[in-house]
Amino acid sequence: MNQVAVIGAGSWGTALAMVLADNQHEVRLWSHRQDQVDEINQERMNKKYLPEINLPNQLTAYADLQSAVQNAEAILLVVPTKAIREVCRQIRPFLNSNQIIIHASKGIEPETHKRISEMIIDEVGHQAQNQVVVLSGPSHAEEVALRQPTTVTVSAHHMSSAEFTQDLFMNENFRVYTNNDVVGVEIGGALKNIIALGAGISDGLGYGDNAKAALITRGLAEIARLGTSLNANPLTFAGLTGVGDLIVTCTSQHSRNYRAGHMLGKGYVLDDVLDQMGMVVEGVRTTKAAYQLSQKMDIAMPITEGLYELLFHEKEPKKVVDELMRRGKTQELEDLSSFL
Repeated sequence: MNQVAVIGAGSWGTALAMVLADNQHEVRLWSHRQDQVDEINQERMNKKYLPEINLPNQLTAYADLQSAVQNAEAILLVVPTKAIREVCRQIRPFLNSNQIIIHASKGIEPETHKRISEMIIDEVGHQAQNQVVVLSGPSHAEEVALRQPTTVTVSAHHMSSAEFTQDLFMNENFRVYTNNDVVGVEIGGALKNIIALGAGISDGLGYGDNAKAALITRGLAEIARLGTSLNANPLTFAGLTGVGDLIVTCTSQHSRNYRAGHMLGKGYVLDDVLDQMGMVVEGVRTTKAAYQLSQKMDIAMPITEGLYELLFHEKEPKKVVDELMRRGKTQELEDLSSFL
């Protein structure tokens, strides 16, 4: 049995805390809201994020960050990308040299264009590089909380850290693979949210399965093109954190990025969409970061560019789609060379 601190009591953080509790670990789930902590500890529920789900007794909620992380063997960060740096600054004084730091967030930081593991290392120190682990893959919190079969990948620069994390999480409902391609795992997990926004927009506009299939396929090519330019292994994008995560995020009502895109396709403005969602839509921030990075590296990412214009310059969704369809001729196998 291990002591594990889970930082972030949203739907995904709570679902992963349940997996850990099912594996008989002592789980400390941190929230910045005292009322949420009281609800979890007293009623064994997190009604806002996972209604009607009863939480295991091995899970205890904390409002005090020091109490949650101090002396824990592993710390799992499940907070929005924009909060990663601040949370890491807050926990840094309580860390020790033996703790594994796992993150299950998906995004890229605008302006710096850094991946989440890079942001963590910036804030807690480069000595922690071999202890940082990424957990990613096709996984809706709602299904994980119901203990439905789910498979994910964990990745780290030091494979012993990945294997420790694999053992921490793996059970009969939650299968975990290891992968040493940290760049590919993080890029795939982040950029699929951009394509999920596009899939939602396509459905919101009333286009059919043909359009969405094309969008997902061409989106995967964009993800691989950027990822391999950053030295990711192209095979990663054919795996769970590439095509697997892309499929589940682009085709399910559980996906907040898909739902946000669907509302945009129906004509809602971005601010209203974000207000109604009530949770962070990582794809919006990641679109900005990926667009900036593609411009900096001179990499063609037409879907990302079109969504950037839609989100940040109020371009009409139908016009974005029309311009994508009118792009010049190209040869598909040449365009898929990222996978070779």
